[in-house]
Amino acid sequence: MLESCFWGRRPCFEPQPNVLARSLEVVLEGGRESSEENVLLRIPKRFIGSIGRTSRTVTEHAGQIGILFWTVLIHFLRLRISYREIVTQIYVMGVQSVPIVIVTAVLAGIVTSQQGGYQFTGTIPLYVMGSIVTTSVVLELAPVMTAIVLVGRVGARITAELGTMEVSEQIDAFHSVGRDPVAILAAPRIVAGVIVLPVLTGIAIIVGLYSGLLSAHLTLGIGTEAFFYGARLYWHNWDLLYSLSKAAAFGLAIPLISAHMGFRTSGGAAGVGKTTTASVMFMTLTVLILDALFPPIFLD
Repeated sequence: MLESCFWGRRPCFEPQPNVLARSLEVVLEGGRESSEENVLLRIPKRFIGSIGRTSRTVTEHAGQIGILFWTVLIHFLRLRISYREIVTQIYVMGVQSVPIVIVTAVLAGIVTSQQGGYQFTGTIPLYVMGSIVTTSVVLELAPVMTAIVLVGRVGARITAELGTMEVSEQIDAFHSVGRDPVAILAAPRIVAGVIVLPVLTGIAIIVGLYSGLLSAHLTLGIGTEAFFYGARLYWHNWDLLYSLSKAAAFGLAIPLISAHMGFRTSGGAAGVGKTTTASVMFMTLTVLILDALFPPIFLD
């Protein structure tokens, strides 16, 4: 038997079919278990990884925005900002935005008056409509809607301008001649934003109140005296200052974020488009977050 085995007449060890089948099943089952374990481990790994990447991005943006704000503040305190450029930006950001702000305020006052009349007609005195319109417009609609308008009209423009200058190496040209692009480009826009937005909010408040008064008079028959009686009934002197303070915070955040995103632009024309889109989303979200933070901090 050994001779025939060594001389190749027949195999020395004859495999058993049952043994091979069992071993193959064991291997396949082990592979399935390992793949299932990999899938179960892959999901939390991806989730934790996404959280880490998002946290890193948010921290990076926050740090760079803080550095930009500090640099602008130093230039402002040292009077290194061109006042002529500030006046130019006030005209571009403020005066040219007045028509769209007025249209937005008119619509906000009319909608608030009509919705209030629909909800409260027949249940409460009509003069309360004056308080509803006044409180809604002054505390919320005027500053927030004006800020949203400036996000689309001013913030996107600043990001696109600075982003185009960044990808075309104009920002590098400022550095090469020893000039600070933050003092020349970013600081005048940020200072103008802080000045302009409270003024535009004041215009929106006046227009929104009178448009709400006119709508309430035409749809509900409320007189001017009854409307302003309801407005004075629940009015607080702090309300106007609260609204203008909120507008000043929005006026700081919008050009600050737009300038920050503009300086981060890369990738040519496609990069400018992507950065502008991300900047608009970033600014809108920041406005809403600040709006949610103001009541618990200043009204409680």
